[in-house]
Amino acid sequence: MDFKVFSVQKRQKNNEDIRNVVIIGGGPAGLTAAIYSARAMLQPLLIEKGVMGGQAAITDILENYPGFPDGIGGPRLSELFEIQAKKFGTEIINDEVVSVRKDSDIFFVEGLDAEYKARSLIIATGASYKRLGVKGEEELIGRGISFCATCDGAFFKDAKIAVIGGGDSAVKEAIFLTKFAQEVYIIHRRDALRAEKIIQQQAFSNPKIKFKWKTIVEEFIGDESGIKKLRLRNVDSGDLYEEHFDGAFIFIGHRPNSEVFSGLVEMDENGFIITDESMRTSMEGVFAVGDVRKKALRQVITASADGAIAAYMVEEYLHKR
Repeated sequence: MDFKVFSVQKRQKNNEDIRNVVIIGGGPAGLTAAIYSARAMLQPLLIEKGVMGGQAAITDILENYPGFPDGIGGPRLSELFEIQAKKFGTEIINDEVVSVRKDSDIFFVEGLDAEYKARSLIIATGASYKRLGVKGEEELIGRGISFCATCDGAFFKDAKIAVIGGGDSAVKEAIFLTKFAQEVYIIHRRDALRAEKIIQQQAFSNPKIKFKWKTIVEEFIGDESGIKKLRLRNVDSGDLYEEHFDGAFIFIGHRPNSEVFSGLVEMDENGFIITDESMRTSMEGVFAVGDVRKKALRQVITASADGAIAAYMVEEYLHKR
């Protein structure tokens, strides 16, 4: 099979340039897929609409990524992934994919800037932070409500901060926020954290971190200048009360960035793409990796593993064709 790849020409919808593989998304999964497929001489095209690295790029420190016993900054690890992908010949384009269709075994990937044709696709679009969906949330995002401690923590020096959630992300971000804030309250609907035990221990031993157990946020109260209060409810007693906070960080999970692929591949009830262990989706020639697919553990290491597997399976798929 001829694996020759040609350059993309913007808005040339009828050109014959066909990529062997187009990777949509530049997080750890997409970049690892790019590294492996580039080394297989498939000359991949990676399309990313935002910052390279995905969620990892806005994570202050990764302590459990193998090979870095002292931890490594998420932005630095993302940078290294990108450098490595480019070193082996990956072409990276900044564009936003708005639709994908298949016609005669060719995938047509429509971006805002160009249309791309491919013999195979790897979907690596990741997931976005979930929102609480309570009163005042939408109005105060960016005015005291944030989903990224690394991005916005420095704005809350000597402040009283609420962190909503009880998983790994919530607890790690709460620990990070103690670099700036005077007090950090972890607000969790249950009576125990879901985070990894070693992370829990770090939080419990930090004098700046306090806990509000069995508590949920009913409303964010503030104005154009920012958050003033949170209206909270105890899940056992039902008691409502208001408490002053200077800011709030929400970490209650993720929703998959899979809307563009609706109707193309099978998804679960939450929109996560269903794959087998080889990253194959319900559509032949389409593979899904990382946080966008249905899986048990969403970490940088598992995203990278997904990417490596998908690249191998793409090479096998193209070879058979």
